[in-house]
Amino acid sequence: MRVNGKIRARDVRVIGPDHKQLGVFPLNEALNLARQHGVDLVEISPNAVPPVCRLIEIGKFRYELAKKEKESRKHQHASTVKEVQLSPRIDPHDLGIKLQHAINFLCEDMKVKVALKFRGRENAHTEIGFEVIKKFIADITPFGHPDFQPKLVGKAINLMISPHPRNKRAKNPRLELGELHEPDIEDDEADEAAPENPPAQTAPAKAKVPVNEQPQSGGLNNPFAGLEIK
Repeated sequence: MRVNGKIRARDVRVIGPDHKQLGVFPLNEALNLARQHGVDLVEISPNAVPPVCRLIEIGKFRYELAKKEKESRKHQHASTVKEVQLSPRIDPHDLGIKLQHAINFLCEDMKVKVALKFRGRENAHTEIGFEVIKKFIADITPFGHPDFQPKLVGKAINLMISPHPRNKRAKNPRLELGELHEPDIEDDEADEAAPENPPAQTAPAKAKVPVNEQPQSGGLNNPFAGLEIK
């Protein structure tokens, strides 16, 4: 990204602060226009002939670019599809885990494809699979909505769920559970009352013993013990 004096083109097409084209100007005149408006001259299309420049503050321009990238990432998430597989005889605990996975995907703005597959004799009782799908849709309603009614295709029931907009979507239950595990106020007050670094207990000083009264170490005899010093 070239700004002001780093632009190398001889002539540039200038877009004003109000997003209107001002025309083609020599580079010096375009720089003078930027100074008059108290903004920067930013090259936004270097490959155009002549290059296109915009009169805008460089900080504001970078903020707009970051905002556009963030919006594009949101659309990329919305186009991402995650699959959750079920079975007609799924355990309630396993169904709850699958449901939580789907909620996590929806809260990250991803679509969820639900596939319930029949095996062997289960194909003769497809109504049981539709009951499981119906319960799954009812539990996930606060977070997403089905794009179409569940359909039996071959030996599986397929369903696509899209997330609700963020302002109409319930919060992820995992976040709410995390807020419940906050430390108690009494524990915090006790921690604040206790000193961070308690003073270490100093051992009582040992009385000094004269050298001639100190016990002889081990069982060794001191050859200088009986020596008199004048």
